[in-house]
Amino acid sequence: MSREPTYPEDAPVEGAPASQAVEKAASAKAVDPKRKGNLIKAGVAVGIGSAAIVAALLYANRKPKNER
Repeated sequence: MSREPTYPEDAPVEGAPASQAVEKAASAKAVDPKRKGNLIKAGVAVGIGSAAIVAALLYANRKPKNER
């Protein structure tokens, strides 16, 4: 292990103005509207897939009617 600490690239270190770090973080978080739509579609698809898996597992673990 080195004794010299390491910092993330976007972290303000030794006198870097905080406003520059805030501006850099804000520009990195900006999402293209087309990409945002794709992310929403992917999220919906994951949700539907998860629900389908849960339903399949619940169905597979049912007991038959004649078995008590």
